[in-house]
Amino acid sequence: MSFREETGVAADAPRIDCGGTRLAVSREGKGPAVVCLHAVGHGGRDFDDFAAAIRDDFEVIRIDWPGQGRSDPDPVPADAARYAELLGMVLERLEVRRPVILGNSIGGAAAILHAARCDVRALVLCDSGGLLPSSQLLRGITALFVRFFRAGERGASWFDRAFAFYYRALVLPAAPAAEQRARIIRAGREVAPVLRAAWQSFGRPESDLRVLAAGLDIPVWCAWAKGDKVVPLWLCRPALRRLKRGRIDVFPGGHAPFLEAPDAFVAGFRRFMAGL
Repeated sequence: MSFREETGVAADAPRIDCGGTRLAVSREGKGPAVVCLHAVGHGGRDFDDFAAAIRDDFEVIRIDWPGQGRSDPDPVPADAARYAELLGMVLERLEVRRPVILGNSIGGAAAILHAARCDVRALVLCDSGGLLPSSQLLRGITALFVRFFRAGERGASWFDRAFAFYYRALVLPAAPAAEQRARIIRAGREVAPVLRAAWQSFGRPESDLRVLAAGLDIPVWCAWAKGDKVVPLWLCRPALRRLKRGRIDVFPGGHAPFLEAPDAFVAGFRRFMAGL
């Protein structure tokens, strides 16, 4: 078993053929569908605690993105548009209608793209991609991360230590995320090619989804980790305030509030759903 498989959905989860790749997808619980989309380099196991807390009232669907978790690699490079396309295929094959979509990081960007063209009941955006203003600074930062993950691809001796520091200090510093954080760190070299491709896409003009998000006429709960250094809330606030039916809540953590502040996040999620 590869290290990346440990970050994903359960080993017995079915694989769904989607546009040249097979995605591992888990379904559990009963009730309205909640689709969970993880950050690049992570896996569906990010949502273990969340799924366990709500599955008596909701059906929880988790997708491992290509080349991550237990899903096959994809011949198409990783970006939000490709992930939105794959999300559409999965929901069509599962015959899921009007889901609530919870998207973290690149998963949030894919959720915005999907909601702009398909019928979605609501969005939960957790430290979502696509909401930062395009700038020379952003392109410079993405270029640095591309070089970082390219070093992991080529097997640089220092990459493992640097990747571990990156996750412990910046991405998932909160204690509740410790077990999944350790799995993600172990899988760093395996997912470095996907991370490199995704970060290349983040610097392109088409990654700016602020206008598209502002046009969504559905409820959107923006649940942000207050310590996020990758997608800082202060930089995204202007885009979040333009959402027609959006609300913002802030939680402890670095990039994934459902993983880093699970109890508070579940309580906030239930309040949001009760208001739909």
